[in-house]
Amino acid sequence: MPPRGLDPRGIILVDKPAGPTSFDIVAAVRRRTGARTGHAGTLDPFATGLLLLLSGAATSLQSRFVGLDKRYVTEIDLSARTSTGDPEGEVLAEHEPPAREALEERLPGLRGAVELPVPAASAVKIGGERAYRLHRRGVAVEMPLRRSHVRELRLEGYADGVARLDLLVSSGTYVRAIADVLGGHCRTLRRTEIGPFRVEEADPERLIPPDEALERLA
Repeated sequence: MPPRGLDPRGIILVDKPAGPTSFDIVAAVRRRTGARTGHAGTLDPFATGLLLLLSGAATSLQSRFVGLDKRYVTEIDLSARTSTGDPEGEVLAEHEPPAREALEERLPGLRGAVELPVPAASAVKIGGERAYRLHRRGVAVEMPLRRSHVRELRLEGYADGVARLDLLVSSGTYVRAIADVLGGHCRTLRRTEIGPFRVEEADPERLIPPDEALERLA
């Protein structure tokens, strides 16, 4: 008999709804399967889209999946900045959104290698404590810069001060930070791809065999 928790093994793709945390989704899958369950990157509670979970013995492969590029579609409200870069934060400043031409002039500077401040409401540790916990207590800290690569950034629409962007970014990139640099906040955020895996494939009942998943990384 195999050690407890190692089966079923494989990769599970889940389309996360808005509301629950990524860890809520992981816990639900773990309860259903009885297997060890891990993830290859989380989403904020307000965000939706693709989560890549590892089940059973496949949790040992986590390092192969956490560094994959990710694609997002986001709606950025350019009329206000918030303390978290999303709808859940306090409004810090309200202003007239830029004209489309002015917005388009700013986008090239956000393509390629960029350094962006990590949002205060993030899981990065500051002095040994999660930044979001400090933020909730009202502790002001200077957030570090993180070097990211924005492979693609397309403006798909702009109306009433809300820009719809499609982005392909390196792992660890905070789209909320991009929204903040543009002077706004993410009204919606949806992850549509993780490496070669697409949200259209999501099925919480389906296990992709580890070998098959690894072949797709080649």
